Amino acid sequence: MPKFILDGKEIEFQQGQTIIEAARNANIDIPHFCWHPKLSVSGNCRVCLVEVEQMPKLVISCATLASEGMVVHTKSPRALEARNAVMEFLLINHPLDCPICDEAGECKLQEYAYAHGKGESRFEEMKNRKEKRVQLGPYIKFDAERCILCSRCIRFTDEIAKSHQLTFIKRGDRVTITTYPGESFDNPYTLNTTDICPVGALTNQDFRFKARVWEMSSTNSICIGCSRGCNTEIWVHNNKILRLTPRHNEDVNSYWMCDYGRINTFKHVNSETRIDGTFIRKNGILEKVEWEVALKEASERLKEFKSNEIVFIGSPFATCEDNYMLKKFAKLLGISKVYFAKHIKEGDQDDILIREDKTPNSLGAELIGLNLLTNDAVKEIISGIKERKIKAIYIMEEDLFSINEEFADVINKLDLIIVHATNQNKTTEVAHIIFPAATYAEKHGTFVNFQGRVQRIKPAVATVELDRALDGMSMSRWDKFGTPFDKWAQGKKYDAKPSWKILSLLSTKLGSKVKYNMAEEVFNDLANSIDEFNGLDYDVIGELGVVIKKDVLEFSNK
Repeated sequence: MPKFILDGKEIEFQQGQTIIEAARNANIDIPHFCWHPKLSVSGNCRVCLVEVEQMPKLVISCATLASEGMVVHTKSPRALEARNAVMEFLLINHPLDCPICDEAGECKLQEYAYAHGKGESRFEEMKNRKEKRVQLGPYIKFDAERCILCSRCIRFTDEIAKSHQLTFIKRGDRVTITTYPGESFDNPYTLNTTDICPVGALTNQDFRFKARVWEMSSTNSICIGCSRGCNTEIWVHNNKILRLTPRHNEDVNSYWMCDYGRINTFKHVNSETRIDGTFIRKNGILEKVEWEVALKEASERLKEFKSNEIVFIGSPFATCEDNYMLKKFAKLLGISKVYFAKHIKEGDQDDILIREDKTPNSLGAELIGLNLLTNDAVKEIISGIKERKIKAIYIMEEDLFSINEEFADVINKLDLIIVHATNQNKTTEVAHIIFPAATYAEKHGTFVNFQGRVQRIKPAVATVELDRALDGMSMSRWDKFGTPFDKWAQGKKYDAKPSWKILSLLSTKLGSKVKYNMAEEVFNDLANSIDEFNGLDYDVIGELGVVIKKDVLEFSNK
């Protein structure tokens, strides 16, 4: 590969790469505002100016191609003086909003002003005033005074979202951003502009003023909004999720995620509808009981029925570990067929990220060996309930009524309904026994996206069980979990367990010798039992996931 010299260090680069791209690949940071690796070059912030030997003027590293033998200086007196001058210019009209700005703590202007600014300004006139708190769209607040006119948001809407909704208007120090006449900034990906905005000009209205970035913990996870499985970070304060942001994975979602996934896929975790503890229906009323009482009741009631009188239903919202354990538990009762339902929203799909399948793990459920709950299968179950051939249903992290409304006509004919649920739903209203299931943000596990990529989730929010486990455990071991659990000191903790753990406890009650203590143990057993997962473990999956051996695209694209 060709090479050039950057600050005295020899750097390899690929033909066609710019100086800033080659430096980034070598883990060398050149300050920049307008440049982004997935957007076109605009070259208008000028803070990435560098000195190249044998060139008479400084050049912008974002638009200058690297060449063999080139000698580049990013810290020469000329480069530093130019960078300081650019920072002074950008700060002339920038308001002193840092104490109230949501971007504080992750603001590039703040960081570069400290690292590269002079610390004083020669500008003595009044700062230029512009509009504040402009509602650009349903989720975006725009503060024109903070904008440094990098044009990242405009280029994103043109090149990535392809909505062409934003533009510059006016000239000179009056320039600002607005939508085209008659347009609202309402495409499905608007909130990505709050991530790429290097200052606090564009802010997420849902998160606005809720917490400072240094007050929150950040945990790597997966979005559960559709079968894409976008890589995300979960941001938590006082054991409550406040925001989701995309995590870079070029093989899945690049730097982006959709607004729906960002806004709507975590609110249930701290909702008032959460199931908190185990419940048994007595005299028609659900009463809260101890775990041991509920486990004993469920195991004894299940023994009352023949294997052909019980239907098991898993979930594409549950992890591979949960569905695998459900299948093992059903087998323990002599039942070989476990169902799951897909949740398809016809037409709600694009060529960017959004998929019609609105579940994170339907492919994983199919690979585990669960049977797709077709219309014919639903009719067969409903008919079986009516004829009293089916007397019990065990349903895990799914709502019968969301599968088919006809279940409402026959549900009262069942002698036993056992439900694992994270939140109240129509099925929990008629259940006889309810087990509180941990949400995706409260447990370890794996999902398989529509591309056949196995990806990990980790606990970002503490349950009562996880909080107890923290006592006496060394922080070095918790570090392996990837979550700063010191943020758990405050906040509500729900009495919930992962579904695989509930099923493991029930299996023990029914005399099974199989007992798992960690999700990793369940996955290792799964990987040894199912060909597509052979050779995988949590370490192999890592932070970015791994594609399974079998070609599964035919199923996922049906």
